[in-house]
Amino acid sequence: MEDDRVWTFEESLWTGDAAHYRESIDESCLMVVPMPPFILQAEAAVKAVSDTPRWRSVSLDDRHIVRPQEGLIVVGYTATARRDGEGNDYVAHCTSTYRRVAHDEWRVVQHQQTPPLVAEAQKE
Repeated sequence: MEDDRVWTFEESLWTGDAAHYRESIDESCLMVVPMPPFILQAEAAVKAVSDTPRWRSVSLDDRHIVRPQEGLIVVGYTATARRDGEGNDYVAHCTSTYRRVAHDEWRVVQHQQTPPLVAEAQKE
């Protein structure tokens, strides 16, 4: 999968509907998110996303892609997302890992979101 398509796919996971999300998540997917229950496996992740309002928009910055082997893609980026009716943006440092399951067919096998630290350590 070419870089532009990778980023389009990743954006669609934030803004697409629950059906698209369900189709994109591998049955063995593992996710870590910054809210309880924090660690979700495939079906629980799909259900959590289905029960959550979708993001209206997302910007993916500081983008990185690695391809450690054929059929495996790992991305890292900073997401800034917004929902309708919410004033504050959601910001998180994220990773996703995709595996190819068939020609031109990819599934998410891992995703994590880490919000920025709220407080900086005091300098002495």
